Amino acid sequence: MKTLTKNLQDQISPLQGIELLKAGNERFVNNLKFNRNLLQQANETSDGQHPFAVIISCMDSRTSAEIVFDQGLGDIFSIRIAGNVINEDIIGSAEFGCKAVGAKVILVLGHTNCGAIKGAVKNVELGHLHFITHKIQRCLPRIKQEHPHLHEDELCQKATKENVLQGIIDLKYKSTILADMVYKGEITIVGGIYDLSSGLVEFFEAET
Repeated sequence: MKTLTKNLQDQISPLQGIELLKAGNERFVNNLKFNRNLLQQANETSDGQHPFAVIISCMDSRTSAEIVFDQGLGDIFSIRIAGNVINEDIIGSAEFGCKAVGAKVILVLGHTNCGAIKGAVKNVELGHLHFITHKIQRCLPRIKQEHPHLHEDELCQKATKENVLQGIIDLKYKSTILADMVYKGEITIVGGIYDLSSGLVEFFEAET
């Protein structure tokens, strides 16, 4: 597997970037990962990096983006935070990854059975955790209004996807840089949910 260079990165369109992630996840699910020389990749990327995607995912120990999408050194920017929520630091990192370094895809990746989602649904207060749960809780009133009789597990399931969709909206509407790049077709911003049981990632887009 070739290490990404600037020339190779330039040849990848946003849609092709999504397909690369889907293909990598399919390899992961089928235990057919590419045979990479990681030490060689470390040497080849020591003077520069040209990732094709920015993945904003949860800090959960079971959701490492490089593994889930079968990517090597220098292939993706991996930004991890509990509940895959979006704040100013995350936005700035995504802007750097796309505008400065040339990534073509931003993926906001949630996952099943997420502890941060459960904490938000249960209104858990623990130190600074409320900075995360409050961001997730923004989507709960709408879900409860549309589905007033959901059990807690069902509410968590719907909140997982709505939180990802909210993350996409935050990226597009709080960053003029990213919004302009999306408008020009230079990047695309999509969402996904990783199933902890199957290893499969469901991709989707926000209707904004």
